[in-house]
Amino acid sequence: MSWSKFEEFSPELARLAYERLNRKIAYLATLKKDGSPRLHPVTPFIGNGMLFIFTEPSSPKIQDLRRDGRYALHCTVGGEGSLIEIQVSGEAVEVTDPHLREQAELIAASPVVIESYVMFEFKVKRVLVVTYDEEKKRTVRQWRGEKA
Repeated sequence: MSWSKFEEFSPELARLAYERLNRKIAYLATLKKDGSPRLHPVTPFIGNGMLFIFTEPSSPKIQDLRRDGRYALHCTVGGEGSLIEIQVSGEAVEVTDPHLREQAELIAASPVVIESYVMFEFKVKRVLVVTYDEEKKRTVRQWRGEKA
């Protein structure tokens, strides 16, 4: 499911996830060829109804995602007021359409994005939001979509 559909079905969780993930360092888990996990620091972007990344062509995450698109994206714990932790999972799809890529490059508006970089859109299947208040009380909210 696209980010825009997730926003439509769960606007509050989408807002929290946007605040914690968009243009910030997050950790992307992919699967190696042997099935073991691999962790990568990434900077996701959210805009035009998409959650996406750009990555350099030599990154091992490209081969991982091309072979098996399943992913998990996790932010560091932080935020104003209460502490917030976000995890998004689903399926990554490589974006080769020049029009979509151009739109994404405008959203990213980052000198880091180079023409040769590979773009993946992260389809959203599950979002987990954990908040901790001042007394360290933990609240867990979860959203699950029908399809990635």
